[in-house]
Amino acid sequence: MKGFIEDIERRTEANPDFRRVLYTGPHLQLVLMALQPAEEIGEEVHHDVDQFFRVEQGKGEVWIDGKRTDVERGIAIIVPAGAHHNIRNTGREPLKLYTLYAPPQHADGTVQLTRADAEASEEHFAGQTTE
Repeated sequence: MKGFIEDIERRTEANPDFRRVLYTGPHLQLVLMALQPAEEIGEEVHHDVDQFFRVEQGKGEVWIDGKRTDVERGIAIIVPAGAHHNIRNTGREPLKLYTLYAPPQHADGTVQLTRADAEASEEHFAGQTTE
């Protein structure tokens, strides 16, 4: 099958991993994320990548270029290329979300169980797509 067709809400809520790459196209990548209570992605900036997030479960806060906003289930977030950003879980349950990178950022099929695994990894998108 070409493309990706699945129940993204169910997949996101069932995901226990800090980062799980589900699909990588040449121009876009779909990634699930789960942040444990008090955990954060870590401040970052993608100079040539736009990023979309959608929160499916939990509560948190997002910082984009120093502006803080509370987020919860159903909230969509767009981070334009060049913006400093971070997402932190402020709740007592895991914060479950998915993100779209355009263009891709991670190696297709990447699974990082914890933030420590992600920080220790040197993987990056090198052109290999799902199909």
